[in-house]
Amino acid sequence: MSRTPRSPEESRREAIAFALLPKVGCLAFRAGVEQHGDASEAFRAWSVEPGARAAALREADAVLAEAGVAMATILILGEAGYPQALMDLRLPPSMIFAIGDVSLLERPAVGIVGTRHASPGGERIAHQMATLVVKAGAVVVSGMALGIDAAAHRGALDAGGGTIAVLGGGADLPYPPTHFTLHRHIARDGLVVSESRPGTRPSPGAFPRRNRIIAALSATLVVVEAGERSGALITSGMALELGRTVAAVPGPIDSPRHVGSNRLLSDGAAFLSSVDDLPALAGLMPDGKRTDPDLGGPPAMPDVPPGSDPAMTAILNAVKAGVTDVDDLARSTRLSARQVAGALSALEIGGHLAISPSGDLAVTDLLVGQRR
Repeated sequence: MSRTPRSPEESRREAIAFALLPKVGCLAFRAGVEQHGDASEAFRAWSVEPGARAAALREADAVLAEAGVAMATILILGEAGYPQALMDLRLPPSMIFAIGDVSLLERPAVGIVGTRHASPGGERIAHQMATLVVKAGAVVVSGMALGIDAAAHRGALDAGGGTIAVLGGGADLPYPPTHFTLHRHIARDGLVVSESRPGTRPSPGAFPRRNRIIAALSATLVVVEAGERSGALITSGMALELGRTVAAVPGPIDSPRHVGSNRLLSDGAAFLSSVDDLPALAGLMPDGKRTDPDLGGPPAMPDVPPGSDPAMTAILNAVKAGVTDVDDLARSTRLSARQVAGALSALEIGGHLAISPSGDLAVTDLLVGQRR
């Protein structure tokens, strides 16, 4: 099918209208873009009832006006600027409304979530973790809820860095309303995003949809405190399904606000015994780079040394990420003490890892030479 020339403005209007056609949800929108090349072409090719196309275009004009009033950028699936991380979702949002610095969507991101009924200690930990993430050059993603979410956003902002708040309602409406000042601060110095149109009040079903966006944007997701039915557990479950790294902060076994996060740990989430564990777990470095060369960091050494097994690979990756103490390996790799001991011996004998008399670990020059 030949394409009819359209101005950029008209193509954008048609792309928004495609999302507003009857029976075009997230799945159909994605299928239409993949089939026709972009949403504008899909809109013109889609089979609709008489009058539906014109009605969708009128509604698209209303959406564009709403976004203009809210000073929101509209990011459309299939177009430049749309977060690639969201394409990992089976049902990625057709459109995202963003207020603030959209370039933050291009940076490495760590999600920090937890209960609304946080303890002072939990809020302190979330704030400190967010500060470290920002100092390592990444952004902090959360949902701007009371408790842990708000503490994480404030930690990122206090460190002078960016943070992304994902809302269930319109990106222009602070929720909860008591977070008016925090919302304004994030919109000015960070980014507020939502798949809901500006002016939309959040409905109960909006929060699970919001959580999937938090999970997708976060390469690493940390649960600081979560009760038995915390929404943070929904977010962590989604993150695991997407193949993201999920970690949790342990808490007292008799504390209701730690039931969910402790269960995550028993189910295999990475164990964070210290705030300082997070940057290494997330693959971040003090200079703001990452250990993955595809994400702008230094060249990575081979993930699998000759003749290695998964335990050896996990240990080597942990050391490359910054773990230098033997005692920290079992925690960061989630391997048993026996697995750690056996793999360490094999790596040392094979010349891939050096262990100092004090127990510090380092990858050897031999392995670095193989990388080159």
